[in-house]
Parts: sequence; C-alpha cells; structure tokens
Amino acid sequence: MKTLIRSLILLALATWVGAELFFPVMAGVTFTTLMPDTHTAGMIVGICLRILHYVGLGCGLMALLLFAVSPNLRVWSADRTTTPMLVLIIMMSLTVLSQWGITPRMEHDRMEAGGSFSLIAPDAPIRLHFNRLHQISTWVEGGILFGGILMIFLIARIETRTQSES
Repeated sequence: MKTLIRSLILLALATWVGAELFFPVMAGVTFTTLMPDTHTAGMIVGICLRILHYVGLGCGLMALLLFAVSPNLRVWSADRTTTPMLVLIIMMSLTVLSQWGITPRMEHDRMEAGGSFSLIAPDAPIRLHFNRLHQISTWVEGGILFGGILMIFLIARIETRTQSES
C-alpha cells in the first residue's frame, strides 16, 4: 500500500509538472506555425491552458488527498506531509487564480479589441492591459512549475529521512 500511495503521488506530480513544462513549448510552436493568425493561435493556446488547469487541479487534488491519508496508512508521519500539502494548496490556488481570475480578464480584453489584437496599436490601453495580464499569467504558471519542482525535492527529502530512520 505504501508503494502504491507514493507512486500515485509521484504520478500526479509528474503529470502536472510535465504538462507545465510542455505548455510553453506547445504555445510557442502554435504561434510560430500559425503566424500571422494570432487570433487562431491564441484560441488554441487558451483551450490548451484550460486543459492544463483542469489536469493540474485534478492531479493536485489527488496528491493532496493521498498526502492527507498517508499518515493513517503509515506511509509518512503527519509532520512530514504538512509542507508538501501547503505547497500543493498554493499551486492549486495559483491555478484557480489563473483559470478564473486572469484568463477571463484576458478574454474580455480580446473581445473588447474585436476578437484580435492584430489591428490594435501596440500602445493602445486595451493591448497594454492584455499584455500586462499575459505577463502576470506567465509568472503565475512559473510559480506553479516552481512549486511542482519543489514538491519533487520535498518528497525526495521525506523519503531520505524515512529510509535513514528505518
């Protein structure tokens, strides 16, 4: 049972971190391939971002629940699961912020611009606002990725401590 719990947590994290790592590559390829049709590229990237967020929330919830039950199943002690659970909650909160806070505001700006920014001046307030939101979105996704990498190190530390005590 211990191996199953650990494996499922690692699988959830690997899926989430892998998706976070792959997303900018996919976005870059999409915009490069569909240039100059940034509207279509943006729509595709937006759909993929939504999928990334749902995958992240599903993986985060699964990992959080498994960490919560792991002390009862004697996988790890409760004091060792607190920090990883906190990091997961932060990662999930950032995901919620991006999906339901930032992304809808970016979509609103895009609609205000007539569906595409291709005819909007680079210094237009709506475009500047969109670009600012895009930068914030990038930082938020980077924070989620950093949290995922931190989780991998935290689990390795927990495992090292657990093995040295056995």
